[in-house]
Amino acid sequence: MRIFIADKFEQSGIDRLQRMGCEVIYRPGTQGEALTDAMKKENCGVLIVRSTRVTRETLEAAPNLHMVIRAGAGTDTIDVPSASELGIRVCNCPGMNSVAVAELTIGMMIALDRRIVDETDDLRQRVWNKKEYSKARGLKGRTLGIWGLGRIGAEVARRARAFEMRILYCDVVERPDLEQELGLCRVQPEQLLAESDFLTLHVPGGPQTKHLIGEEELALMKPTAFIINCSRGGVVDEKALAKAIQLGAIGGAALDVYEVEPSADEREFRDPILEVPRVYGTHHIGASTEQAQAAVAEETVRIVQTFMECREFLHCVNPAEKQPMFRA
Repeated sequence: MRIFIADKFEQSGIDRLQRMGCEVIYRPGTQGEALTDAMKKENCGVLIVRSTRVTRETLEAAPNLHMVIRAGAGTDTIDVPSASELGIRVCNCPGMNSVAVAELTIGMMIALDRRIVDETDDLRQRVWNKKEYSKARGLKGRTLGIWGLGRIGAEVARRARAFEMRILYCDVVERPDLEQELGLCRVQPEQLLAESDFLTLHVPGGPQTKHLIGEEELALMKPTAFIINCSRGGVVDEKALAKAIQLGAIGGAALDVYEVEPSADEREFRDPILEVPRVYGTHHIGASTEQAQAAVAEETVRIVQTFMECREFLHCVNPAEKQPMFRA
């Protein structure tokens, strides 16, 4: 089995694949036309990616490609409809990075409340302003709104409970098990927006959630409320967010993802949203802990192993029966 890995991947996973008899072509940072050319040339049966976009052109260029594995959860960077038409299965690794993203979310909540980034900047400028930074409201008793109670949202709720927060959630699916376990309350979007002191987003990307949070939604929020987005950049309308913060309509935001992100080889990032006061940012690293990446690599290997031994596709997101088991 020839496998092409187009993004950074744990060496332990590569070693395991090779011990299974796979020929691994490891070229992190391969994307766009370079990826299309590589897939045409290398004749691989499996493509493994993280954030690299997989287009129809890339899929069509690989005549023997059976499976694309997203070494992570979301598959919005992969042209799944085209993969289905071509008889290519798309699999992912759900839940492997949930704890890592939840930990970052909690960290952002504390950072926003205590203004840790601003304080650090002042101290580095040798400015001592204890009076200015002694105004935190604290998390205990505050309302946390979770939009999207999947694996990550549930892990956020578990950790927020330790802070004795009131937790509301909005999701297309009712979760009575988690409501009972964690004391959650399911509400409609309008109530979630109006009552949240912290609103954290954990929804998939794509057309259905593009600009889920825009000008109308921001207008419903408290002027002291904070938004945290560790899901997908397009979920939040950044222009509307910047305007709302500048006008004092909400208190601030923390972002790990952005509407337009630089490619893997770029070293400069000029998103105007990061010039807005009270907006904190990280480098799309929510899932990037050693623990999470090791778990993702292990699950990716398990998907390949199951395919090789049983001709089954674990965590397949396009398992329609009309698809051929293998491409002609």
